[in-house]
Formats: sequence, C-alpha cells, structure tokens
Amino acid sequence: MEKLEPFVNKLQKWVSLDQEQWDRIMLPLSEAVNNAILHGNQLQEDKSVAVVAELKDDILTISVQDEGDGFDPETIPDPLKEENLLKEGGRGVYLIRQYTDNLHFTENGTKITMDFKL
Repeated sequence: MEKLEPFVNKLQKWVSLDQEQWDRIMLPLSEAVNNAILHGNQLQEDKSVAVVAELKDDILTISVQDEGDGFDPETIPDPLKEENLLKEGGRGVYLIRQYTDNLHFTENGTKITMDFKL
C-alpha cells in the first residue's frame, strides 16, 4: 500500500490529472489493492499484487491482479441491503463501482480492471 500514492502521483504527471481526477482514481484503486492484499493474497508476504495502467484515447485503464485463488464477484452481498448496513466491511467493490466508468473482473476474480474517462 505504501507504493500506491507514489504510483498515482506518477500517473498524475503522465496523464495530467487534476486533483478531482486524482481523488476519483485514488479511492477505487486503494480499495482494489487493499482487497488484493487482504482477501486475494491473504496477507501472505511472499505473494505480490500487480498494478498496470494504460491510456488509450481519453480512457485510463488500471488493472490490479493478485496471486490468490480468486472469487466470484456476484457473490458479494449488497452493502445497501438492511441486513448489511451495519456490517464493518463489504463496501470496497461497491465503492469501486461508484467511482469507475467501467469495471470488470477476469482470471477467476484475481484481476480487476477499472476504466476512468478523463
């Protein structure tokens, strides 16, 4: 996680992000990386998380991939349902969906790809 902010700062210079765009990218990216470390790699220090950014036209695509077993994103409980409102976790993917323009999971759920229209 300590490498994430410098990575986004490099993106900011590379893509000429304004502060609002920086904030809009930082939140879902930090959620995705945190989920990859915690849930995907299960805090195993011998496993890594790969973050890759690509710019094509006005779309910034960022993928985050862990070395875990994967998961089915369809099984994530809806954090807005009454029975989930007071739960401590479970909002990461919801937040990512709210801040990205397009989101998809591949490679058995070990890779999340987020698109941001700039």
